[in-house]
Amino acid sequence: MNRILILFAHPRFEKSRVNRALLAAIRDNPAVTFNDLYELYPDFNIDVEREKALLTAHRVLVWQHPFYMYSAPALLKQWIDLVLEHGWAHGRGGDALKGKLVFNALTSGGTRKEYAAGGYNRFTIGEFLLPFNQTAARCGMIYLPPFTVQGTYLLTAADLEYHALRYCTLLDRLSQGDFDVESLQTFSFLNDWLDSETGVPQS
Repeated sequence: MNRILILFAHPRFEKSRVNRALLAAIRDNPAVTFNDLYELYPDFNIDVEREKALLTAHRVLVWQHPFYMYSAPALLKQWIDLVLEHGWAHGRGGDALKGKLVFNALTSGGTRKEYAAGGYNRFTIGEFLLPFNQTAARCGMIYLPPFTVQGTYLLTAADLEYHALRYCTLLDRLSQGDFDVESLQTFSFLNDWLDSETGVPQS
C-alpha cells in the first residue's frame, strides 16, 4: 500500500464547503495522513524536522489548497522554502524525496474554460502550476497532473458529492498502486484520467 500525505493549506478552511466535502470523503482512508498546515503553524513557525519525517514515511504527496491569485496560500510556499532544503531534498546528497509521487489538489472559483489560452485568465492551470512542477523535478519527485474542482461558486450539493467521491476514488487508486505513471502524465488533469477509466467524455 502506498501511504499518502495530504499537505493541506487553507487559511479559511471553515468557510470552504468544497474542501470540507473532499476531506470528509477521505477521512476514513487508512492510507491517508492529513497534515493541516494552518492549524499546526498559525504563526508560520514550521517544524521542519517533523515535516521531513512525514515526507519520508509517505510515498504519495498531495499539495491540497485553494487557488489563490494564481498560486497557493502563503504558508504552503513557506513550507516548500523551509522543508525542501538543499542537501536533503535537492542538491548534492539531497535525494530524500527521489521517486516519490506528488501533485496539486486544488479548488478554484474560475471554471476550466476560464483557465485557457483564450479564456478570462489567459493561461491554463498547468501553466500556472509550473513552479510546483519544477520544484518536484528539482527534488527528483514524479509530478502528476493536478486534481481540480473548478467553478466552485456554481456547484450544487450533488456536484460536491460527485467531486468528493472522485477524490476518494483517486486516492484509493493511488494507495493501491492501481495506475501507470506514464499514462497518468498524458492527461492535463487527474480528473480526466478518472473519466477515461470510466468512459466519461472529457471536457
